[in-house]
Amino acid sequence: MTGKAKPKKHTAKEIAAKIDAATTNRGGGKAGLVDRTGADKGGHAKFECPVCKATAPDVKSMQIHHEARHPKLPFDAEKVSNLHASVSGEKPKPGVRGSHKK
Repeated sequence: MTGKAKPKKHTAKEIAAKIDAATTNRGGGKAGLVDRTGADKGGHAKFECPVCKATAPDVKSMQIHHEARHPKLPFDAEKVSNLHASVSGEKPKPGVRGSHKK
């Protein structure tokens, strides 16, 4: 016999983790689309690949992308376009805490 069929209780840590996951913006979906693209509204993806138009947050990440995706072409950091150069103003911050339950 393995014991009585009692339902297990949730711990405070599990409940807090579920609340955090439900109420914190992780940058996915339509809300994080602007942040991922980095174009008009000033998201966090700053640099754009000149070959495939993929975005990256910094030059080092773009170099890693270029070596992985375009190994036959030489990497030139000056050809990488900066998407934030033309955009001015405050950009939205990811991970902003917000709740649907007020």
